[in-house]
Amino acid sequence: MNDRNIPVTEDELHAYVDGELPAERRADVEAWLAAHPDEAERVQSWRAMAEMLHARYDAIAQEPVPARLELERLERRPRQWLYGAAAAVLVAFLAGGSAGWVAHGAANAPSTFQSFTADALDAHRLYVVEVRHPVEVGGNERDHLQAWLTRRCGWTVFAPNLEASGLKLVGGRLLPGPNGPASFLMYEGASGERYTIYTAKTENGATQMRYAKTDKDGALFWAERGVGYVVSGGGDRDRLTKVAQAVYDQAEKNGT
Repeated sequence: MNDRNIPVTEDELHAYVDGELPAERRADVEAWLAAHPDEAERVQSWRAMAEMLHARYDAIAQEPVPARLELERLERRPRQWLYGAAAAVLVAFLAGGSAGWVAHGAANAPSTFQSFTADALDAHRLYVVEVRHPVEVGGNERDHLQAWLTRRCGWTVFAPNLEASGLKLVGGRLLPGPNGPASFLMYEGASGERYTIYTAKTENGATQMRYAKTDKDGALFWAERGVGYVVSGGGDRDRLTKVAQAVYDQAEKNGT
């Protein structure tokens, strides 16, 4: 069969933009795009978006995936922590310094704020650089995305509408969190800026918003009804605060 008779697929268009299309199909795809100007315009918009993302995030694109974000850790993490903590306490007790050791450990353990923002910023930096696969479920399936994450996480996951802030829902994915599953939602602006919302169970009932910054990325953390929220984005703190406030207001309105 002549390759020119094979329909051009969506995956091939993405591969063409990413420079991953097999050489034998490139001429056929380019000929097809020349005959379909609307599709050619769409592909060009993808390419422009990819260039903006590369310019914004290439410095972190090659960083290794943090171990705590590995999906296979999702189910075993809480139990491993429990066994490890119990073993450590036993060793300390047998050594005769149980009280002092426990106090030392409590003083040096990361706070909920620190652990949540670290996990959220790691996830943010890992996925905002993705062009083809930034999420598992796309924003065009908002209802399905919310229902799926709600079922898997165990609390009501709500994807706020941030269009008033100039942000469109890209989609979301399931991640491992500090105490079980975590939900992860991504939003994107017209200029290529991306913001993410990370939520997971926390022992804190409710806390005020707190700000953290790592390199060029900022994050705002708060907790409400036993769920911790982290909104992450660029280094513009005022812009981040407005986005986080919009997320907070809609979460309160929906009782999530």
